[in-house]
Amino acid sequence: MKNLYLRIGTSYFKKSLYPLSSGDRIEILVIWSAELIRQDHGKNILSEIERFDGFICIPENRPEYFKKRVQDYYNTYHQISKSPIEGDITNTLSFLSHIFGEQLELGLDYLQLIYLKPTQILPILCLVSKERSTGKSTFLKWLKEIFEYNLTFLTNSDFTSNFNSDWSSKLLICIDEVLFKTDELTERIKYLSTTNTHKTEAKGKDKKEASFFGKFILCSNNETSFIKIDSDEIRFWIIKVNRYKKEDVNVLKKLITEIPAFLHFLTNRKLATENQTRMWFTPEQIKTNALMRLVRHNSNQIEREVANVILNTMESLDIETLDFCFSDLLNILNKFKIKYDAVEIKNIVRKNWKLEQAKNSNQYQKVTITNDLDFYQNLTKGRYYSITRDFLFDFSDELMTDHD
Repeated sequence: MKNLYLRIGTSYFKKSLYPLSSGDRIEILVIWSAELIRQDHGKNILSEIERFDGFICIPENRPEYFKKRVQDYYNTYHQISKSPIEGDITNTLSFLSHIFGEQLELGLDYLQLIYLKPTQILPILCLVSKERSTGKSTFLKWLKEIFEYNLTFLTNSDFTSNFNSDWSSKLLICIDEVLFKTDELTERIKYLSTTNTHKTEAKGKDKKEASFFGKFILCSNNETSFIKIDSDEIRFWIIKVNRYKKEDVNVLKKLITEIPAFLHFLTNRKLATENQTRMWFTPEQIKTNALMRLVRHNSNQIEREVANVILNTMESLDIETLDFCFSDLLNILNKFKIKYDAVEIKNIVRKNWKLEQAKNSNQYQKVTITNDLDFYQNLTKGRYYSITRDFLFDFSDELMTDHD
């Protein structure tokens, strides 16, 4: 019974399994009074309880190197129960080949780095497919069997909550059926994927800064709009997982059986890649068709929004042609509360729509929109662009076609 309790600093704690809304359970430490411990287990038990000066979280998956006591501090990272043992991994390699496809060696490197170098920053792995029965959820369940309490499942709402103490010290943070509808969530996960420290917050407690080594794995049935990223993004590794040609309903059981052998394989395998960036892999290595499809869709979405705003403006003014300087367009987008990147808007106007500025500063009818969305025009001078209603109608029709 003494192993159920700890004294950390001047407080006593009891180890407890806490159920999460996702169905997962995590081991937590609950403050427990010394008097209750004496009542439950006898007056002499306090002297037998292990003592620590404070908490620390040092990730280590290899059993021969893991330490629960780091000097005089209690390591909150959980020692995984499975140890490497040489054996057959035929089913595991077949399954991973299905998940990673032609990028199998990169996938093995990714898993090997998580196991052997848990503090190494890695890309955000995204498994996507609009089809069912692809193995995405099986992949997450298998990882849970390997890393146990060091992996947690989050819902979209869990990730948006300010209280993050239940997942901010985890090695793997998995979000199934992910759908980030706001730029804020996208920016948050991008920041967390490359930071070494993060402020944790629990209910009723002050924020505190701690080491952060979490790796994110996202799964979605929405291939083209589960998250918004731009063409310069280098933090996402997006893989489209195909449907099984023949599904094996017992595949997870087989994978679990092979875990010790797979850990032995990872321990002794030579990495196929070298550390070339802070996220180990280069952007070229993790660039996929699925990534480009997502970027293209997001770009199309912005173009659609800009086109609709201009059409609304033209309809409100009852004009067939709109003249505008770049700053005019940004002001119009602001009034419609469209979130944008100025460089991206400039690329849409110049590269995608191939509009050309007037060579000289000439007079044109500048559009101004009030806060109440009243439209009016006034004569001014500038090097302006011109766009017609017919062009935007034709453009909108083109965007509605399938570019996949």
